[in-house]
Amino acid sequence: MLHWKPTPLAIVGLTLLTVPIFVQAKIFISSEQAQQILFPKMMLTKQPIIITDDLQERMRVASSIRHPFQGDRIWRAPDGGWLVIDEVVGKHEMITYAVAISNIGSVIGIEVLEYVESYGYEVSEVQWRQQFIGKTVKDPIKLNQDIQNIGGATLSSKHLTDGVKRITVLHDLALKNIPTKPK
Repeated sequence: MLHWKPTPLAIVGLTLLTVPIFVQAKIFISSEQAQQILFPKMMLTKQPIIITDDLQERMRVASSIRHPFQGDRIWRAPDGGWLVIDEVVGKHEMITYAVAISNIGSVIGIEVLEYVESYGYEVSEVQWRQQFIGKTVKDPIKLNQDIQNIGGATLSSKHLTDGVKRITVLHDLALKNIPTKPK
């Protein structure tokens, strides 16, 4: 008669199969830190806007993002630039990110504030985010066209890219037309 004796590695392997995996939100930076990184030594003024149904639809068509944009996390820089905080779905969870736009509508930079997915976090790396610098609404801002994909983070790369496109459209359709307040 044969008796099975499990090896210690088999026991560990079986144990790992039954242990739940917990994903915890990774907060890279706060919105205040993003402001200081993207607009150093400037005091930004919160300037929320109302997103009309027409504006929401035009942003959706340009970016293919269905998650509605909220107009309550927008700040104006003294030089006429804008900081916009937005969210897009990664694969399953939301990615919170900030986009800095110059007064003429070009991307100054992007920062990932919060990333919850268990993989694909490479979208927060500087080298990948630098591809967006200088892009405007006139650029495609499309994955595998003018923005390179990250293997293993394809959905996060695509959705974040689409999110940046949506912010350039927001600037072109609404933000650039808001007059600066007199001092």
